[in-house]
Amino acid sequence: MSGMRVVGGPLVVVAAIAAALALHGAAGAAPAPCRAQVRQGVLPAWARAGFSDPRPRMPHVFGRAHEIVAIVFGYPLLAPPAKNRSNKILWVSRRRVRPLSDLRISAQRMAGRRAIGRPVARRVVGGPNPSIIDLPAAGCWRTTLRWSGRTDHMDLRYR
Repeated sequence: MSGMRVVGGPLVVVAAIAAALALHGAAGAAPAPCRAQVRQGVLPAWARAGFSDPRPRMPHVFGRAHEIVAIVFGYPLLAPPAKNRSNKILWVSRRRVRPLSDLRISAQRMAGRRAIGRPVARRVVGGPNPSIIDLPAAGCWRTTLRWSGRTDHMDLRYR
């Protein structure tokens, strides 16, 4: 390796790190505004178990890491809930779930980037499964979802 010269050295490393942080967001950077993105298209292949249609179309929201999807049977989600229907969500994990590992949901109502009120917690016994998830007020809710040693995040809108 003698005769080989490294150009830039530490400066190149610092520039590469800065570029990566700009692309993926640095820790401590302002969070993105709360924005629920409900898709109306075909469910991903890994979330179709139990549907008779081979390409079912349902309102659904992906976790940011695509580790979980919320299939929204009670669309749109309402706060307070309607008297004639529920806020039913079928949670589907992309990967196998450990038995007896509940899905724990921490939800914070947001106005853009600003938290409003206190966070609330919900639990789906047995992990990602069908559930009724009622939240206390209308608005955009930023959720952190934890199950089977995994974590994902998702924004959900309640009208």
